[in-house]
Amino acid sequence: MPQFDITPVAVPKISTRFRRIRTKMPAPQSLPVLEEMRRYEPQSMQGMPPVVWKRGDGALVEDWWGNRWIDWSSGVLVTNAGHGRKPIVDAVVKQAKSGLLHSYLFPHKLRGKLARMLVERAPKTMDKCFLLSTGSEAVECAIKLCRTRGRQADPKKLIIVSFARGFHGRTLGAQQAGGIPGLKTWIGNLDPAFAQVEFPDGFRFKDTSFEVFEKQLAGAGVDPRLVCGVIMESYQGGGASFAPVDYMRKLRAWCDRNSALLVCDEVQAGFGRTGKYWAFEHYGVRPDFICCGKGISSSLPLSCLLGNHEVMDLYPPGSMTSTHSANPICCAAAIANLQLIDRERLVRNAAKMGERLFAGLAKLQQAHPTRIGAVHGKGLVAGVQCVKAGGEEPDGDLAFRVVDLCYKRGLLMFAPVGFGGATVKIAPPLVVNAAQLDESLAVLAEVFAEAV
Repeated sequence: MPQFDITPVAVPKISTRFRRIRTKMPAPQSLPVLEEMRRYEPQSMQGMPPVVWKRGDGALVEDWWGNRWIDWSSGVLVTNAGHGRKPIVDAVVKQAKSGLLHSYLFPHKLRGKLARMLVERAPKTMDKCFLLSTGSEAVECAIKLCRTRGRQADPKKLIIVSFARGFHGRTLGAQQAGGIPGLKTWIGNLDPAFAQVEFPDGFRFKDTSFEVFEKQLAGAGVDPRLVCGVIMESYQGGGASFAPVDYMRKLRAWCDRNSALLVCDEVQAGFGRTGKYWAFEHYGVRPDFICCGKGISSSLPLSCLLGNHEVMDLYPPGSMTSTHSANPICCAAAIANLQLIDRERLVRNAAKMGERLFAGLAKLQQAHPTRIGAVHGKGLVAGVQCVKAGGEEPDGDLAFRVVDLCYKRGLLMFAPVGFGGATVKIAPPLVVNAAQLDESLAVLAEVFAEAV
């Protein structure tokens, strides 16, 4: 992936209702901060546009020197309820002032309340919630419980099936389940009980029939009876790609026939992001596990695994825990966030604004049919798949150029991710309004015209 240059360059001054660019980019005054980070942190931390954040407000972000952006990143799909929302800030401050910052597994009042609220928002078959800190932790726990349950029936029933180009986190098990080869070359001795099939996005892999799933498992020598779990992102995060409804329903039936648990990774997708509370609702199926994170608090590190007591209670007291599980301050933020999402009907707003977003992106694709291979997503998450002229080969340079030019004009996205690094990922907070969306789409259209 190309690296963002931190040499300040002159850019057009911008002053609109939502965007403001007053300085060179990056702001010259930000260089001491950027240089300090580059000196003391690993270079892997340098993948974002060089904007030193000061504060956020709803769908807007400001730096310390008078510049302001419309945010199309949501802090990498975290701030579903918006940046700096007062109810969340007040809840965090109140809990911090109470004097209880940490309790390990000792009970506190907010822990059970949050677990109940999450269970109430899950399918009726799920009655247990395990609170953790990161999405990777939730994924690791799902893998652990799938294998534990499977091996109770047969010691060899431990195969986890996942999908090419998927992303489930950066820990060992999560990266083995992930489908991006470059992220797991370091492992060396890959677990042979992780099997992978193609994700039916209809773009990078054309055949979306469920028969391909079965054929690829057979071709890999996988006995379906030995599969303990199938894990997939409800939409594949890198490109915001959904599977066909018929495929997902057949997958659910396949899991039932083979006594395998279906795990939906909703770390990016949950809490209204796609215009439904859970992204798997678009398919009309119910998973056995939901992995949650990011938008669960719109702020602080928190995640959870939701499932049924028959599997969630497989381990006795003290044997499946986490040091920062249900941290009181994080719980306070999450409770306020869930209440805010409900009170302001942000799921409905995501669906409504999503229609506006995808109408604009369709026009963008029509304007550049040879450079945009596909536009995927639902609600307020989209992936604009950049391709080289005259074909479908991913064009990571074009995607990076778009992100770089956008940040210099007051529209902030995180660096491109997905197959070939060639996706422009769009994910504004769910509080974004029509005027902010229209202005953002105008910037994107202007930038694409220049970048191509």
